[in-house]
Amino acid sequence: MPLPTSPVIRRARLGAELRQLRRREALTLEQVCERLGWASTSKLSRIELGQSRPDLADVLDLLDVYQVAPAHRDALIVIARDAATSRGWWRALGEMGERQRTYAELEAGAASIVDWQPAVVPGLLQTPAYARLRITAAHLVDSTVDVEGDVRARLIRHDVLRREDPPRYTAVLAEAVCDQGDAPPEVWREQLRHLLDLTELANVTIRLLPRDRVPRGGVQPLTPFSCYAFPDPADPRTVMLEALTTDVRLVAPMDVDRYERLTTWLLDAALTPEETVAALGERLAG
Repeated sequence: MPLPTSPVIRRARLGAELRQLRRREALTLEQVCERLGWASTSKLSRIELGQSRPDLADVLDLLDVYQVAPAHRDALIVIARDAATSRGWWRALGEMGERQRTYAELEAGAASIVDWQPAVVPGLLQTPAYARLRITAAHLVDSTVDVEGDVRARLIRHDVLRREDPPRYTAVLAEAVCDQGDAPPEVWREQLRHLLDLTELANVTIRLLPRDRVPRGGVQPLTPFSCYAFPDPADPRTVMLEALTTDVRLVAPMDVDRYERLTTWLLDAALTPEETVAALGERLAG
């Protein structure tokens, strides 16, 4: 069964709503904190940016300051409760590092996910052996990476594609992703077979972007990114940019619109799902 909307998205939604209410009242961060007796503006700033788990009592105090009408107040209280990471989430997602947990929360609450990958197979599509290879490489850069723990976490994340009510998942892969690279032949063959198996799922679409096909304007991003949309249209659409040591989360509509437009250009240039299956089959046979 799908998990409820992810806490990370509810925190972003709550923060945006509270920021709008403060601005409606023409109050500064300093004025609100002074009324509530908060020592500094950093606490309120982090709540508005969705960067901290909100305390319900703090949210109720803010709603009092902003004189929120009863119906709107009740709706925001529900969102505030969702924004707190519950034990159910911890049990469902298992022991994960902060980076994997953020992705897992987004994936588990999403209605649709689109991944762009210019170099490696996306995490949701990786076999255990391929994942171990990639995570071991990350361990060489950062010795704190728990290779086996991260592999287990990634496998837990895979369940989202096969649950009863899964998100619509689309992966756009540059042709370089299908190069064997440093992967042992048996690991790479298993990974190709796994990609082909996943294309049989009704909710999964894989599209290859050949080297000789150029997206509109010649724009082909070198940084992997993922776009998430959620069942509640009021929850903020989200883009995650994947970097070596950290990830960047974008929720501003202008930023998200740009990445969604870029995704459309990539899909327009990519092989069709049927052509992609044929191309993967040829590589596996070869």
